[in-house]
Amino acid sequence: MQKVCIQGLGFVGSAMATAVAIAIDKYGELIYDVVGVDLPNKTGQSRVSAINKGEFPFPISDDRLLLAVSKAHKNGNLRATTDQDEYSQADIVVVDVHLDIPYLDNEPQLIFTEFVNAIRTIGQRVSPGTLIIIETTVPPGTCEKIVIPTLHMELKKRQLDTDSIHVAHSYERVMPGDSYLESIVDYWRVFAGFTEKSGNLCEEFLTNVVNVDEYPLTRLSSTIASETAKVMENTYRATNIAFIDEWTKYAETVGIDMFEVIEAIKVRPTHSNIRFPGLGVGGYCLTKDPAFAPAASRQLFNKSIDFPFSKMAVRINHEMPLHTVQRLISLLGSPLKGRRILVCGVSYREGIGDSRFSPSEILVRELLREGADVSCHDPYLTYWDELEQILPKQLQSPADYSAVIMAVPHKQYRELNLSDWALGAALVLDANSVFNKEQRNLARMKGIRVESIGRGEGL
Repeated sequence: MQKVCIQGLGFVGSAMATAVAIAIDKYGELIYDVVGVDLPNKTGQSRVSAINKGEFPFPISDDRLLLAVSKAHKNGNLRATTDQDEYSQADIVVVDVHLDIPYLDNEPQLIFTEFVNAIRTIGQRVSPGTLIIIETTVPPGTCEKIVIPTLHMELKKRQLDTDSIHVAHSYERVMPGDSYLESIVDYWRVFAGFTEKSGNLCEEFLTNVVNVDEYPLTRLSSTIASETAKVMENTYRATNIAFIDEWTKYAETVGIDMFEVIEAIKVRPTHSNIRFPGLGVGGYCLTKDPAFAPAASRQLFNKSIDFPFSKMAVRINHEMPLHTVQRLISLLGSPLKGRRILVCGVSYREGIGDSRFSPSEILVRELLREGADVSCHDPYLTYWDELEQILPKQLQSPADYSAVIMAVPHKQYRELNLSDWALGAALVLDANSVFNKEQRNLARMKGIRVESIGRGEGL
């Protein structure tokens, strides 16, 4: 079997390692021996330990992925380590480390330090003939102007031919949640090689991992084009969400149901991808990716290109949770100082315990700034790193709170018997379409006040 090293065991790397480990050929035989490699720090060691026990290192709701990790562990072709020398024996290295940018700055600067260190680590160890696939979401031009020069520099130090290493870019479209693993193996892939040969090798690898019969690969002409596709794809989604913000406020003001309106619009095929009202944008991708192209234009191409829509989307999306606070103040008819507020959901999306860049963080910090006494719960987390807060395992009763904010549409919340659970609650503000119309109306029949972001009062 070929040996594949996955560099970085975060939410993408750990899932990718599993997907590669379960890949089989037409005879049903396993294709790859997979090693996940992370840093020798507390976080990295924790992830390595979990995988080496046949467990996924993060709380998730996808049973298929949980089973796949366990199965691959039992098969003996999935393990993890902090030993960076593993790269020396790899046939393929998939890079899944983060690349940061302070996206809220007026002129954000890309921070390549940790990413370059990761690439340098590979270049110092890999053998001639190795295929290196950049899966990390990177600014356009990164492979050509950062990855290739860094690898070449390290190869020259080792007196190796710079053409002996093959580099390709293939971005992930991972969606943590109930279809976590499916979003890797049963989903479309875009890729490009830095050379013709590297593109061919990458295509062969992806064909083994992805269900290409139903989800054909798309090969682009250059790594810059592939990098641009990922950044533009996420910027489009972020801009689409930001566009809904003003219509959310409009619907609440004039007393209509924006969800009803959007469902009517979505019937038209050309508008089927329009977004819905919600708490705001979260996660590691949509929050920052719109800032990549403007920064890359300056730092990698020495061109000053303005991206007004992208910049506006970043700002609007960051401020969206503040609207929920203002709506809450309006519904309560008084300031929040001294009020007890229960926030349900701190993850950035449903079905996973990942609170990085969560809109709930902005929401809670604003509630605290307004003087509220805030309690939080999330079915996938018992500790909130960003706020250094211990979270209760059991969902609290809302009866003793001035208001409950449903921030994340976790399945556990959607399945609540709202009429019974919220009995005695003064106000339930659904900020992310957690409850359907029937649930809301049944609760109102019991005297529970239920309001929603994106809907007029009583709808």
